[in-house]
Amino acid sequence: MTAALKIADEEGSQALTMRRLASELNSSTAMLYRHFESRADLVLQIVDCVFKEAELPASPVPQADWRQACRALARRMFAVLGQHRGVAQLLLEAPPNGPHAMVLRERALAMMLDNGFAPPLAARAYATLARFVLGFAIQLGGQSAAADEDAAQSAVFHQLDRTAFPATFALADELPVPLEEEFAFGLDLMIAGLDLLRADERER
Repeated sequence: MTAALKIADEEGSQALTMRRLASELNSSTAMLYRHFESRADLVLQIVDCVFKEAELPASPVPQADWRQACRALARRMFAVLGQHRGVAQLLLEAPPNGPHAMVLRERALAMMLDNGFAPPLAARAYATLARFVLGFAIQLGGQSAAADEDAAQSAVFHQLDRTAFPATFALADELPVPLEEEFAFGLDLMIAGLDLLRADERER
């Protein structure tokens, strides 16, 4: 699994084929098929290894801490996918239904239900948070020259005609927002919104 993760991390998800993995292991594809039913099975197991790195603690979360738990889970998953940047693309190929992914999902949903989320809201909250993390993690795959690109974009904003683009020019020192800051800001907004929805449902 280490070799497969290395290929995905260093060469991208498209490079991860049974033939490429066999070459990395100095083996044959026939030997690999004794361990994996197909490339889809290989992808499922790789993804599950990454989910293992992001597992939540098994202990129950007090009601006052559900926001912290959601934030911690999202940030942990974002950080792990940041370390394995090819895996985010693999998550687009199939639902993460390996044993560690199932445990993480179960604990997250149970935490929401235990803290007063109605079932429909818990399901939608988890799904939306998961897609939010994945969407930002996919963008991490193209961040190798992010600092230089941000500096170049900022320079463009500083050179704009302030008469034609007064708002953009006025915010030129703030734009573009670094991806990690966008993620943290968006996550805080989502959790604040979930807090309002949860409170509204409890009052009905």
